[in-house]
Amino acid sequence: MKPGSIRTLALILAFVLGAILPQAHALSWMIRWLIMGMLFVVFLRTRFTRDALQRSHLWLFAANLAMGFAGYGLGWLLGGREVALAIFFAGITPTATAAPVVTSFLHGKVDYVVATFLLTNIGIALLMPAMLPHVLGHPTPEALAHVAGSVALIVFTPMLAGWLVRTVHPRATEWPGKLRNVSFGAWVLALFLITANASSFLRAQADLPLGTLGLIAGLSLLVCAANFSLGYLIGRPDYGREASQALGQKNTTFTIYLALTYANPLVALGPTCYVLWHNLWNSWQLQRASRQPPR
Repeated sequence: MKPGSIRTLALILAFVLGAILPQAHALSWMIRWLIMGMLFVVFLRTRFTRDALQRSHLWLFAANLAMGFAGYGLGWLLGGREVALAIFFAGITPTATAAPVVTSFLHGKVDYVVATFLLTNIGIALLMPAMLPHVLGHPTPEALAHVAGSVALIVFTPMLAGWLVRTVHPRATEWPGKLRNVSFGAWVLALFLITANASSFLRAQADLPLGTLGLIAGLSLLVCAANFSLGYLIGRPDYGREASQALGQKNTTFTIYLALTYANPLVALGPTCYVLWHNLWNSWQLQRASRQPPR
């Protein structure tokens, strides 16, 4: 069997097993450490500098904010306040921690996505205390501290570790190529746990009307498709793939936490459904990329 076919099969199995084994959500604490390990491998070769910042990063940040409020308006129009909040949290979510990892699998420019990650996560964290009271109706002073601690641990720790290791041992920059299959295996395991976590959450909402669930799922799919498409348009001609990934792949753990803390489980279904959509798209991209030579 060809390597590309093996990777495709592994991604499909991660989704299927995660869906039918929701009990595995008890191991969801491993997701953070798997992503940190993958980021460490990425940062062994990636040097983030000011030169990585492009004007398109500001457009991506503006689009990230606009998508949240556009989703809120559309959700309110079609389903009322709860649906509006669910789609707001799906749209306003910043770039995912794992976006640089997936970009490396897609042979893209990782430093571009790292810059987007830092800008959107820090920027939206700073704006959240001002935005949430308007959509929720009450203050959220803990939001800034939560995301700041999360970014510091998950991103800056492997970034610093990667810098230290390649400074002490310059040949460590060769490790990412040798560890490519290990990193992909870690991503498959993380995807399995993410799917199991989402499956467990959805099963817990057994009394939710199917019409409401279908509306939230459909609108979150629309937001997901719009993000990947708009990101590609913003980034082209040089960074279409990277900008698409940066705007489309979301740090849903952050907004699921906010929705559960300051709203309710129904609202948290917005970013939860988004988990499925952006990972399905990533799986298709990874399957296609496995058949192409690196850029």
